[in-house]
Amino acid sequence: MGMTASVLAIDAGNSKTDVAVVAADGRVVGTARGGGFRPPAVGVETAVDAVADAVRRAFAEAGVSSVAHVSACLANADLPVEEEQLAAALHARAWGASVEVRNDTFAILRAGIAEPRGVAVVCGAGINCVGMRPDGRTARFPAIGRISGDWGGGWGLAEEALWHAARAEDGRGGPTALARTLPAHFGLGSMYALIEALHLEHIGNARRHELTPVLFATAVDGDPVARAIVDRLADEVVAMATVALTRLDLLDEETPVLLGGSILAARHPQLDDRIHELLADRAPKAVPQVVTASPVLGAALLGLDHVRAPDEVHARVRAFFEGARAANEV
Repeated sequence: MGMTASVLAIDAGNSKTDVAVVAADGRVVGTARGGGFRPPAVGVETAVDAVADAVRRAFAEAGVSSVAHVSACLANADLPVEEEQLAAALHARAWGASVEVRNDTFAILRAGIAEPRGVAVVCGAGINCVGMRPDGRTARFPAIGRISGDWGGGWGLAEEALWHAARAEDGRGGPTALARTLPAHFGLGSMYALIEALHLEHIGNARRHELTPVLFATAVDGDPVARAIVDRLADEVVAMATVALTRLDLLDEETPVLLGGSILAARHPQLDDRIHELLADRAPKAVPQVVTASPVLGAALLGLDHVRAPDEVHARVRAFFEGARAANEV
């Protein structure tokens, strides 16, 4: 067929999966989007089946049946043992001669930097942080919830807001406008009514994430409790970034700190300003920036790093995805 497929890039998140087939010369010759990747909920094989559908469509567009290397950045690959399990499951599909699995946070990091050197903090539904150096050293956290010391993310913020609002209404805590704004979002008149609706699942559990924007709006209106929660998130973001920089001996070098995920990408002024302020104090050589590039670009670049592709191949892949993003913004 006259074309050698070099890398299959996979970025599989909880809500969607993006895949891309990259030729040896850097042309992106096949792309596809699939459903979410949730091994804890459906099992590894069923989760990989969802990815397989997108891979099949991308391979068909590219006119190939396999590649030299599979670079997969996957949600829920939080521990090395999980990465190994998922790598084995992908290898069994025979999509590529070699397979490398990383947590999906690495895709966001690599998408935002010119070389594999920097730190990324991602805050969407949850919160995570990773860092890397060109020599292969990495820094990461388990990032599996409160048992691994995590605080933040959309779910955590909603839970914290509910906690303060409930205590404000019944007198155990101080006053906060959250006691009014949270139930009002669902057309309810009190926290008691909201607690009952959530507990009895009259309001589905998945809708709790809707309360995070309400929290930020309440903070914008000046509520001290809401503002304190936002400030705490900023502190958590900077704590993770600073620890990762320290582990990689990058604290004293000018280093990009990428901020990604729906909450950080929204550029809430209070959160954004506080993160910059704290980084300037604790990691003054850090260069914070919000990542807007597609994460599947990061998976592709990590794959090209693995096969030692030349700089011009990296540049061609980046140009493709940045061009696609610009077209979508028109």
